[in-house]
Amino acid sequence: MTRLTLATFALILTFILPPCFPIPATSQALPDSSLNGAQPTRVLIRVVAQGAMVLGREVGGARVTITDIATGSILATGLQQGEAGDQNQIMRTPHMMEEPIYSSRPSAAFTTILQLQKPTLVEISAEGPLAYPAALQRTSQTLLLIPGQDLTNDGIVLHLYGYLVKIERPKPREPLIAKNDVTLRASVRTLSGSLVRPHGDWDSRKIRIYGELLIGDRVIERLQMFYDEGSRSFEAPFFVPPSKDVPDGITLRVIATDLSTGNSGISQVNYPVLSERLPPKPSTGMLPD
Repeated sequence: MTRLTLATFALILTFILPPCFPIPATSQALPDSSLNGAQPTRVLIRVVAQGAMVLGREVGGARVTITDIATGSILATGLQQGEAGDQNQIMRTPHMMEEPIYSSRPSAAFTTILQLQKPTLVEISAEGPLAYPAALQRTSQTLLLIPGQDLTNDGIVLHLYGYLVKIERPKPREPLIAKNDVTLRASVRTLSGSLVRPHGDWDSRKIRIYGELLIGDRVIERLQMFYDEGSRSFEAPFFVPPSKDVPDGITLRVIATDLSTGNSGISQVNYPVLSERLPPKPSTGMLPD
């Protein structure tokens, strides 16, 4: 009975008292590389539209640059190309913090192998979408790269904020006739090229989308826009001012902004205004003398 009690007491102590020697954690295992000399280090960067998909070939991708902060030298630069990724996986599937989001299915990325001799503080910058210069956005991130320690899977994810807004009608520089009723039409997409519409993954009901009519720098009317399923765009009717009031034409502007994500986009076009068309004179039915 005494032996059993002592054995039980010793077993309890093993759970209460800390071990007398340190146990190395798996994450603290030393890298298997030489102590000196350049080490190949694979770095993967992914440029993503904030709250949306990866910037792929549909929108021209993105340009990525890695710069050594200490020396100012460019270590690598190139284009991100590929697919926008799996929408169901990225937008609709819950994820744990450590789970990959963008790399579980093929998606665009920029990958390079750097030869690093020492821990190097770098700036990674990205700009895109390259196919839409008017909506081009830029972002950067600073981080420490360790020789031989690859950054893969999702990699370093950089987010670009904004929307692709395009006025479809009237066509740019198309003359407008004074005192006519005209329909303003514009498309709105994420920077990754995904359509913004009601009840979609990018729900237009949660986004402020509206038009403005300007004379010079002055907004004279704000236009409420409605989604049209047929054209997959947003529309609003407006009245063209008299030509005498707008000798330099008018400007139409469409703005999309989401306060919850910080995404905003704009499209602005100037239009000349022609004099109103006069109705034809009624015919009297009489022949000239």
